This record gives sequence, C-alpha cells and structure tokens, in this order.
Amino acid sequence: MATYFTRAGQSAFNLMAFLLGAMILWGILIRSQQDVSISFMEEVWSRNLLNIFGSPLFVPEFLTAAFLLSLIRIIIVFAFMGLLSWLLYAFNILTFSFYLIPFWLNLLIFGWTIGIVAMAIILRFGQKFNFIAWSLPVLIQPVSAVFYPLSVLPGFLQKIGLALPTTYVFEGMRQIITTHQLSISHLALAFGLNLLYLILGCLFFVIMYRSVRKKGLLSKLE
Repeated sequence: MATYFTRAGQSAFNLMAFLLGAMILWGILIRSQQDVSISFMEEVWSRNLLNIFGSPLFVPEFLTAAFLLSLIRIIIVFAFMGLLSWLLYAFNILTFSFYLIPFWLNLLIFGWTIGIVAMAIILRFGQKFNFIAWSLPVLIQPVSAVFYPLSVLPGFLQKIGLALPTTYVFEGMRQIITTHQLSISHLALAFGLNLLYLILGCLFFVIMYRSVRKKGLLSKLE
C-alpha cells in the first residue's frame, strides 16, 4: 500500500474514494463469507447439526437457506455502511452507478464460495479447524488488489491475483473512480471465475458431506 501511495500521484479525493470504496466492498465479501460459515458453526455449537442432516433436508436446500439468510444480512449491513460513508466522509457509494450491482453480486457470490469451502473443511475435519471460518478471506486479501492495484505486487503474486474474481472487482472500482469507465471484460472474467469457483465449492462440500456420512463422523463433529 505504501508503494502504491508513493507512486500514485492521485488527488486526495481519489485516494480517499479508493480506500472507502475498497473497505465497503470488501466488507460485502467478508460478511457474506462469515454469515455462511458462522451460521454453520452455530449449528455445531448448539449441537443441532446432527438433527439437521438427519432430517429429510437436502444439501442444496441447506446451502440455499444459508445463502438467503446471508443475503438479507448483507443488504442491511451494506446500506448501513453506505450511509455512514456518506454522513462521515461525504463519499457516495452510488458513485459507481449501475456498476455497483455487478460489483456487489461478484463479491457476494465469491464470499459464499469461500464460506462453502470453510464449511466443508470444518465438516470433514472437525472443530479444530474452526479458525478457517475467519481466516480464509485474510489469505486472499493481499493478492486481491483491494487497497492497491495489482501492478504493485511482484509478478508471481500478480498471476495468483488474476485467478481471483475479487481482483477484477477492485481494479474496476478504481478504474471507475479515475476514468468513469469500466472494461466489460473485467466483469465478464469476474462472473466467469465466480461461476467456476461456486460450482467447484458446492461439489467440494457435497464430497466432504458424503465422506462424513460414510465414515460416521457427523456425530463426532459435535
């Protein structure tokens, strides 16, 4: 970040907009991921997981319910953060106009995907991996170009960043603030990667769930 600010040559307004926009948008991913993961953990902590998976409930229904609950919470949190940024810093999140919707959707979906992966790991390996529910976003944040562009990272880290949909969202955010335009290819790549990772994440969860049931590990999770 220091390297970026040194090279930036941007106005104070742009730098503030970059930081506030990044914080608000990153909050969407964090909130969506934790809502899914922690909702699952609450079932584990309350010893209700065995009852849920022992019922006629199907895995897609379980995941859909987790997504819907997360969506409701995200809408409330996002509206509150947007209001605070306007009242306290005179930053209007609606500056992104209609591009805000694809940004929002991409981060929401990727947060869900990370949440599914975290649930699958905890389901398979037990509560000793609870830290996964909070740590996964931290691992990808440095290479997601959240607070600085991808170009300031070393080359090998840039290649990792290009494989993440988050990178295209935050690069696009800075592009809009600076030029008021956005490359459609950024959004197409973000949605394509999100679709791929969401499918892989759901498959991973199903595989872990079947493995746990086959080995009789579900009761031990509690």
